[in-house]
Amino acid sequence: MTLSAVTQHLKVLEQAGLIKTSKAGRIRTCALDVEAMARIELWIAQRKQFWERQYDQLEAYLASTSPTEGTE
Repeated sequence: MTLSAVTQHLKVLEQAGLIKTSKAGRIRTCALDVEAMARIELWIAQRKQFWERQYDQLEAYLASTSPTEGTE
């Protein structure tokens, strides 16, 4: 991976608020924003729970509408 690619990735993470960077002279230091990661983790968990419920409802619907054996 090139230095410019790493820099671009870090820029995206910083814009998203996931990392904080500081620069002292020629040295750039990056630190993970733990609070931001916790918020993202919660958001992902909520989306996962939502889609699991959707899939459960779809499964129940398909089970209730599937034709039974012997009836054609």
